[in-house]
Amino acid sequence: MRKLSEEYIAYSKYRFEKAGDDLRSAKALYDIGEYASANNRSYYSIFHSIRAVLALDTFDSKKHGIVIGEFRRRYIKTNIFPTDISDMIGSAFEIRTQSDYEDMYIASKGETEEQIKNAEYVLSVIEKHLKNEGILESV
Repeated sequence: MRKLSEEYIAYSKYRFEKAGDDLRSAKALYDIGEYASANNRSYYSIFHSIRAVLALDTFDSKKHGIVIGEFRRRYIKTNIFPTDISDMIGSAFEIRTQSDYEDMYIASKGETEEQIKNAEYVLSVIEKHLKNEGILESV
């Protein structure tokens, strides 16, 4: 386990908690048929969870592409996380962008369900990593 300042431990915990909040929101929006908004929250769930990991490296950026690129470089290419997570991040980013910005894009129920499942998976893998790093408590 590496030695981190309390500040970055707090950032990591906060970001992971926010990721969980976003996932719960995605599920609630899915349940009422708000698929585009559920895709947005699924993406942000993944985005905040990878920011929680990057906080351990004292890295952050407001630019989504930079955050995603750094996560891939530091954690996917080094095999700390499985490569399928990279594909899930890319898919979530693309669908969120379409859902948020393309006028005629209609998010489907099946696509949204897949995004939520992907977010659940990413969060579970990252939660395990944060527990191994001593950031989150093991139950």
